[in-house]
Amino acid sequence: MAGNSQRRGAIKKSGKGNPTAGSGGRRRKGLEGKGPTPKAEDRPYHKKHKMAQAAKKREQARPKGGRDRKNDGPQWVAGRNSVVELLQANVPLIAVYIAEGVERDQKVREIIDLTVVQNRPLIEVTRAELDTMTAGAVHQGVAAKLEAYSYATPQDLLDLAAERDEQPLIVVLDSVTDPRNLGAVIRSASGFGVHGVVIAERRAAQVTAAAWKTSAGAAARVKVARVTNLTRTIKAFQDAGLMVVGLAADGDVSLPELTLAQGPLVVVVGSEGRGLSRLVSETCDQIVSIPMASELESLNAGVAAGIALYEVSKARLSL
Repeated sequence: MAGNSQRRGAIKKSGKGNPTAGSGGRRRKGLEGKGPTPKAEDRPYHKKHKMAQAAKKREQARPKGGRDRKNDGPQWVAGRNSVVELLQANVPLIAVYIAEGVERDQKVREIIDLTVVQNRPLIEVTRAELDTMTAGAVHQGVAAKLEAYSYATPQDLLDLAAERDEQPLIVVLDSVTDPRNLGAVIRSASGFGVHGVVIAERRAAQVTAAAWKTSAGAAARVKVARVTNLTRTIKAFQDAGLMVVGLAADGDVSLPELTLAQGPLVVVVGSEGRGLSRLVSETCDQIVSIPMASELESLNAGVAAGIALYEVSKARLSL
């Protein structure tokens, strides 16, 4: 019979046992459309959206004055020999990473032993994870993550001298780009009572893993200040009462004849190739030369700094 709802199949049942709506309302609503397709950046699960969000977070985390110039990020050092050298020099490490299944040869066993003795974290990761962490470097299954170096300020160096009730003695490096030279200077500074080393932020060696290794751990004891303008910093030291001497082969005063060593002093060391830059040289109160028997044009920056600091230290001890 027409319209007989009792007939089998007359009313379609839904999964919950309720009659479905007719073909009218629900289907018409579905045909209305959802508007224009959103841009890729506005789709939460799209790659471009995720990249934009990550960039936004980085921007929010960045200091208002630009990148953080006082503290750099952690560094990665890859390779068995490099990690062994860091551990032997007692360089501050966040952790040592070893790839799963790596061959436990003598170097790897030494790394494990040193890490355990120094009570440092030892983390096992997959080789793929280690590849990603070290940005594809040849790590030989071993890598280490160094702590970010915390740079001081020039005023911190003067404050340290005041705390020790000593005449300030500061080393300034002008255009020294080899981190091993920086490490050697830091090591000499530690041995001869220097209150700190000043380096430039740009076009100069920074306190990297290579500098840490060369310093033989002295980088943990000697403050290193990083500045944007060396000439302005030197003038600030002069305003604070310090005399400034620069090392150069054609100096007006021979190092053994330096009379300023016993007072508050800044020793400026230039690069091996270029020497002191013009502005820095003009700012110095005296230009001092290291006497040498041969006609060697210049000394390595680390060696020159060590000789000069020894002479200054000897003069101060004679007081």
